[in-house]
Amino acid sequence: MDRAKTASAVNLASWLPLRALSGWSVKDLNGDLAAGITLAAIAIPEQMATARLGGFAPEIGFFAFVAGSLAFALFGANRHLSAGADSTITPLFAGGLALIATSGSPHYLALAAMLALMVGLLVTLSGVFRLGWIADLLSVPVTTGFLAGISVHIIVSQLPGLLGLPTEGGETVRRIGEIATNLHLTNPWSLALGLGVFGIVFVSEHISARIPAALIGMVLATLAVIAFDLKNRGVEVLGALPNGLPAPGMPTVDFQDAQALVPLALLIAIVVMVQTAATSRSFAPRDSDAPDVNRDFVGVGAGSILSGLFGAFAVNASPPRTAIVAQTGGRSQFSGLIAAAIVLALGAFGGGLLANVPQAALAGVLMFVAQHILRWQVFAKVWRQAKGEFALILITMIAIVVLPIETGVAIGIGLSLLHGIWGSTRTEPIELAQVPGTSVWWPPGDFSAGEQDPGVLVAAFQAPLSFVNADRFKRGLSDLIDASEDLKLVVLEASNIVEIDYTAAQALIDTIRHCRDKGAVFAIARMESLRAQAALKRFGIAEIVGTERIFHSVDAAIKSLGPGKPQQQKQDGVP
Repeated sequence: MDRAKTASAVNLASWLPLRALSGWSVKDLNGDLAAGITLAAIAIPEQMATARLGGFAPEIGFFAFVAGSLAFALFGANRHLSAGADSTITPLFAGGLALIATSGSPHYLALAAMLALMVGLLVTLSGVFRLGWIADLLSVPVTTGFLAGISVHIIVSQLPGLLGLPTEGGETVRRIGEIATNLHLTNPWSLALGLGVFGIVFVSEHISARIPAALIGMVLATLAVIAFDLKNRGVEVLGALPNGLPAPGMPTVDFQDAQALVPLALLIAIVVMVQTAATSRSFAPRDSDAPDVNRDFVGVGAGSILSGLFGAFAVNASPPRTAIVAQTGGRSQFSGLIAAAIVLALGAFGGGLLANVPQAALAGVLMFVAQHILRWQVFAKVWRQAKGEFALILITMIAIVVLPIETGVAIGIGLSLLHGIWGSTRTEPIELAQVPGTSVWWPPGDFSAGEQDPGVLVAAFQAPLSFVNADRFKRGLSDLIDASEDLKLVVLEASNIVEIDYTAAQALIDTIRHCRDKGAVFAIARMESLRAQAALKRFGIAEIVGTERIFHSVDAAIKSLGPGKPQQQKQDGVP
């Protein structure tokens, strides 16, 4: 009873707020202060640029960052994770919302806030109900293709700002054509500012990730605008931002619009969970405990909910910002709260300081982000080692670039799932042979000659048994049985069968019947999975086979039931 109470108390403690601040002491202040200031310096230009990428005023990005940081500090578990506006998901919802409302309009802003609430609710519930496995729905090749497609979207959307051209809307391919047509109108001052900021960030990253290069570049670009009066030379600037805080409230969206947002919310929620899980696992707790991905889902999901209530958009975990917190000595989420306070002060009271920030500078920041999320090393490695999976990268990338972006993401998720199922559908039962002088049964190959007992067939199936491969299992094992002469015993080596569903159970029963029709005994060995063992009982297979013919090893089965053994003739009937 005391043990149960203790376990219950531990479980309750894992869900209490401010877990990411537990154990904090004054000695951690220096590390958190340094990390918080650095994080703010990096987040200010990044959040402004990301908001602009989505068609929002720059200060909306500040409020999204504050909401993400505050909510994660309250409800998340990871001590370093930074949540806020993110360039991975911003093109997703911007593209989806642009199909319903005009970018930047009040209707567009209301839809974005409602979408943030929906995404936040989905991600939070996934954490509460411990659905962290959803984060594994996207394979590495599909994720790489997804990020490559997003990178192309970012580059195309920011080229007009970088070149000083009019902003274009519509499909990506059409926008590329418009940019190419207007290249002769490029403003050299805008291009110089944008490339200058890009160069500063690019070079600084190779020196130290702790350098707030984006902020330095933005400040220098702003000073250049003032010093050389570049506004009168065609350089577009942000203009003074409104001071003050947004009022909380529910976004005013009718039921039809909310219903239209559901598919987009599902797609974005999956992407958020994948990135949050990857970030959480990459920056494990300092006390060496396993990362609590589900609790981090709750923290990031709560950030989107709070962001939506203040009229901003969905937030996501940021691997680069999280790395900065870890590398600059952050000890807890207090560093995120310090950064949020600085960003909030700038957004609420410092709008005038940003009036002369050139749009090209923000475009330069996003250009760096775009090239940063292109995983060239993964491209090369997959091409060398798995050319079939390289096709997944290309198909996903092309789908996201050419098709509506949410359609491309849906195709990527579908490809990832099909790729995961593909291996199971192609699995065939194989005959095993005994490694000479050992009790090991192994697939015969070029490097090892195996031994087989006369009248005995040892077969294995190296995948879970499910509806996708049930027929292949039944036909394959039946063919092995039919091909064996004077067969007396069939042993199914089941160490790799971790699950059995209803369809597969019926196929297994049919195979047992076929084996017995041939006059052989059917036995099962090494079924180690508890789920598979439970399935044997649930579907009546254990009773059909007979518990005395379910063994811990293949050798034990052969010694007990091999040709000439007393129990070999004793069989139960199959209904």
